[in-house]
Amino acid sequence: MPPTLASLVHHSALKLTVRAGGERLDAPVRWAHASELADPVPYMEGGELLLITALKLDAEDPEAMRRYVRRLAGAGVVGLGFAVGVHYEDIPAALVDAAEEEGLPLLEVPRRTPFLAISKAVSAAIAADQYRAVTAGFAAQRELTKQALGEGPEGLLTALAAQVDGWAALYDATGAVAAAAPEWAGRRAARLTADVQRLRERPAPASAVVGGPDHEDRVELHSVGTSRRPRATLAVGTATTLGTAERYAVHSAVALLTLTTERSRSLHAAEQRIGTAVLRMLLAGEPDHARAVAGDLYGELLDAPFRLVVAEAAVAGSGDPLGTLAEVVEAAAARAGEAVLVVPQGERLVVLAADGGAAVAACTDYATALEAGRPRPEPATGTAEDAWVAGLSAPSGPIAASAAYRQAEQALSVARRRGRVCVEHERLAAGSVLPLLADDAVRAFADGLLRALRDHDATGRGDLVASLRAWLSRHGQWDAAAADLGVHRHTLRYRMRRVEEILGRSLDDPDVRMELWLALKATAPEGG
Repeated sequence: MPPTLASLVHHSALKLTVRAGGERLDAPVRWAHASELADPVPYMEGGELLLITALKLDAEDPEAMRRYVRRLAGAGVVGLGFAVGVHYEDIPAALVDAAEEEGLPLLEVPRRTPFLAISKAVSAAIAADQYRAVTAGFAAQRELTKQALGEGPEGLLTALAAQVDGWAALYDATGAVAAAAPEWAGRRAARLTADVQRLRERPAPASAVVGGPDHEDRVELHSVGTSRRPRATLAVGTATTLGTAERYAVHSAVALLTLTTERSRSLHAAEQRIGTAVLRMLLAGEPDHARAVAGDLYGELLDAPFRLVVAEAAVAGSGDPLGTLAEVVEAAAARAGEAVLVVPQGERLVVLAADGGAAVAACTDYATALEAGRPRPEPATGTAEDAWVAGLSAPSGPIAASAAYRQAEQALSVARRRGRVCVEHERLAAGSVLPLLADDAVRAFADGLLRALRDHDATGRGDLVASLRAWLSRHGQWDAAAADLGVHRHTLRYRMRRVEEILGRSLDDPDVRMELWLALKATAPEGG
């Protein structure tokens, strides 16, 4: 603790006597300063014990002393030391009364106690306090390092919470709580997600303080990592402002977590290279070699059905939507304790994850949130540069990995065409081919194919388009199609010959019939 007025009063060598303000002797003293100025306030910073002999003061004037003491208290001076036996044999009653009225501690300094002795005592106490803080900080650093090496981030957080007499929590790259100590602190930390996301928007290193006098605690947030985008965030909650020793402990924790994060990043890069090799072998039809390379790292992924996700940035820009998607997927897998293979592939991101697992769920939930405009599991600006599109394969296994990759690519193509964030291949297989006709290129082809027939009908010389539709819908049955149109079957036969003449194509060709039917469906009014 820093020196206080009480500790100076109890200093046996100083012989100080309390004459006023005895109830405020617990105030910490930042420095002891002697000044005979009538107004020393411009030179005060707050927290000083001011030492005077009243050389330039009218210490016996009650009104002057009230103004003098009031200004000192307003400037943050914590105490006033008055040397007796110099200009006054005793402290004037006007000054004692003014100090008592303002609640400012007034200490009587005997003639045999020089001001220098008081200044030295304060300086020595401050130095001793700083030494204790540094020593305690080094001890805390040793303990935090020991816990980080032995128990990982969880052990470090437990030791840090004990050091600061509060709680500590670590948020992952997505802003979700990854660990907390004590255990109850996880609920408190979860309420700070919005503050953590705001901090993540600032370049690292960054810090912020949330909470305060009107909240249950004071919380400091610190970004962890050396890259522009923080890899993690540390939260430290305490009842009061951190002292010097506690500050050392927090800074040590940030440094240790940064080292852990950077080491993890190197390991992650190595794991990613292995993952890339595993994926290439799977896509090349070499599942046995892929399993041998995967080992314990990704082996469990190849022992159960998995899904492949192929994602691309929706719009080229300055953002990193695929990096954000990778963080979301990897964080979800880490929390669930499952393996996931994430491989950047040029302008794409390929994810191989367990079917029904947390990683696939995080990807689809993220896509749903993007489409609905809800808050995403990462800080997003809401611009096009933050968007991505993806295709999700059906459940597959190592032998059929290349087929699953093609499925994901097909689903990705449909997602782009439909303006969706993520499309599952299974949904396409269970649906209809007709929605695929809602494409500008298909409509242009259909319009071109049917234009000559529509131009013919526009002259009023027949209804070839409607007749063609009726004939195709009845699978070439003349009587049924003619009945639908309300014309004689010979009339319908004549119209179909005109269709063949105008188009220059035979209706006996099944490919021609298929193209014409699809063209009619693509250009039909909605519901037609």
